[in-house]
Amino acid sequence: MSLTEYIFLAASSLFVIVDPLAAVPAFLAMTPRDTPEQRMKMARLACFVAAGVLLAFAIAGKWIFKFLGITMPAFQLAASIVLLLVALDMLRALRSRVQETSEETAAGAEKTDIAITPLAIPMLAGPGAISTAILLHNQAANLGQCVALYLCIVAVSLASYLILRISARSTRWLSPIAMSITVRIMGLLLAAVAIQFMLNALRQLNPAWFPVAA
Repeated sequence: MSLTEYIFLAASSLFVIVDPLAAVPAFLAMTPRDTPEQRMKMARLACFVAAGVLLAFAIAGKWIFKFLGITMPAFQLAASIVLLLVALDMLRALRSRVQETSEETAAGAEKTDIAITPLAIPMLAGPGAISTAILLHNQAANLGQCVALYLCIVAVSLASYLILRISARSTRWLSPIAMSITVRIMGLLLAAVAIQFMLNALRQLNPAWFPVAA
């Protein structure tokens, strides 16, 4: 896989699974009495924390697995199932309970500051996003691709902040129909990524099952 192909895979996969567009309604629902400036401050902190969490797990994931005795194919299969569950909910234009539950959203509405939890964790940097970061780091073939992954995590976090910042100032640009269509398209892409991760894991277990196409 070339560097350009890897960057496209990493950026698209991370943006789809972090899914800041789908987090907007919950973000606004949890901050009904906050000013736009307060919302932007929360969004900035949340995206900073989410980036830190994803970077930490991307870098340390391999050692965590070694300590726990978990093989990469086993984690790839588990992560692909998690991603597929999220994708199926997105195809139905639903915010997956893997990313946050209704109870967490309701609890967030009662908090004075929802930046770290539940906005950063688990809404942005949830199990699916963490799994994706670890899998992408495992697929990096060299130092250049590792650095590209770190930059993609930062770029996706910055994009998430810009989306939340815009929503904090005004909700008039939010079209329910457009958001529904966007979420469904992103869900389809995420489902394809999940299946690809699953095929990669099965290929590692037995290359004869799914030979690489010439």
